[in-house]
Amino acid sequence: MLLILSGSSISLGKIKGLKGVELNLRSYFCGSSLSYLGPYNGLDYAIVKENSARFLVPDEAKIQELVSLLEEKKIGIVAHFYMDPEVQGILTAAQKLWPHIHISDSLVMADSAVKMATAGCKFITVLGVDFMSENVRAILDQAGFPEVGVYRMSSERIGCSLADAAASPAYMDYLATAIASVSTPSLHVVYINTSLETKAYTHEVVPTITCTSSNVVQTILQAFSEVPDLNVWYGPDTYMGANIMELFRQMTAMSDEEIANIHPKHNRESIKSVLQRLHYFQDGTCIVHHLFGHEVVGKLNEMYCDAFLTAHFEVPGEMFSLAMEAKRRGMGVVGSTQNILDFIQERLQEALDRNVDDHLQFVLGTESGMVTSIVSAVRKRLGSVKSHDMARVSVEIVFPVSSESITRTPTSSSGGAGDFSNLPIIPGVATGEGCSLNGGCASCPYMKMNSLASLLKVCHSLPHDKDNLSAYEAGRFSLQTPNGNLIADVGCEPILHMRHFQATKRLPEKLIHQILRTNKTTTCLP
Repeated sequence: MLLILSGSSISLGKIKGLKGVELNLRSYFCGSSLSYLGPYNGLDYAIVKENSARFLVPDEAKIQELVSLLEEKKIGIVAHFYMDPEVQGILTAAQKLWPHIHISDSLVMADSAVKMATAGCKFITVLGVDFMSENVRAILDQAGFPEVGVYRMSSERIGCSLADAAASPAYMDYLATAIASVSTPSLHVVYINTSLETKAYTHEVVPTITCTSSNVVQTILQAFSEVPDLNVWYGPDTYMGANIMELFRQMTAMSDEEIANIHPKHNRESIKSVLQRLHYFQDGTCIVHHLFGHEVVGKLNEMYCDAFLTAHFEVPGEMFSLAMEAKRRGMGVVGSTQNILDFIQERLQEALDRNVDDHLQFVLGTESGMVTSIVSAVRKRLGSVKSHDMARVSVEIVFPVSSESITRTPTSSSGGAGDFSNLPIIPGVATGEGCSLNGGCASCPYMKMNSLASLLKVCHSLPHDKDNLSAYEAGRFSLQTPNGNLIADVGCEPILHMRHFQATKRLPEKLIHQILRTNKTTTCLP
């Protein structure tokens, strides 16, 4: 199925879709189920009711309740793009009334929390997985705000498959074996989607810098340009590691001038050398991006070859290659969630600037929660143009879902005309259904643990009923690393190294010293 934005309106009712690759409309229209009406003249159709679009017109009473609590108690909210669409709809509307609400990728969440604390917020609520709240807590402490409380949205653990992979013994074995197998300097580039504990433990084994999907390529290339004979050990995301290797392989076919446009210190020969000294963990995947496999790619190739393709760096190789080919044609983007959002907005603005009738199709190759931010941004941009001045520009968001994601409603005994009870249902993110290894709903069940009810519960309980929120509070790490250092202190350092790189485009001197010192220590071992 697909979602069409035209002007500032949403086309509901009968919506054309793909046979074999369905769009999970409940990712968009959170709430009522979507009945799949079966093939008609070779195409699939669905009917969705008007009241399904609740996240586009959120409950005013809920908005006002939330904003009143935030204002009264000086609470800030940092939330990830992958939130439940209904929650994001409320937060997006509340932003207009309370400035201390920020929805972003994981990189910016802790920075936003520091800005909120600086502006006077007494508490920060984190809508994300546990490593995000850990990072917010640690960075606030580093910034001098230990008194600002940080709260998660569940009394249970809010996990992450990537963070779990990096916390496994297999990952530490990967690094220990790695450092013992080479006699040249080594750097560990770890995805920011890992726990503070992992960052601390790995940093004491191999000097470590964190990265995001938007800066990982530049981080690796810069490291190789600054440290001679360096070996880089990336992890824990296997798909991202493989995609980075594939990207570098493709760069060896580019001219030196083209490579210099990506990184000025590299050419074809240096990239060939990089490929020999770049390593990645072989057993870590995101359960969401793992879903964009061969069936989805095959259908997209067949039926949406002219659409703009967007893909997160964590998708499997098939989807990555498809999106990279689109990128070379100026028709795609591969990167972070923010990169995807920026790409869609830029293509839309170009269409508006041309001022001719146009229809833009975007395939969304990432978690379904991104749809909320995309729809909000597109509607805002379309609505900013005076209708009498603009040509008719429509935007179509295609979210691929495997045919295996279709389930059926219980069989009804009533039968008869108009009885749709035995028709397939495209499952929604609320139940965690509909995911398959061939491409699925691509909805993170951990992210969906962050509910509006939990957010309101935390806000109502603060500050006088904090005892009942002890399981929700993001605690500090008082434990020590094997070397006797505080996990909070050591775990923050790789993040600070990354921030230095982002600000200066160079590795910090302290990190380079750590790399060279560790190499000397290792080569002296008997």
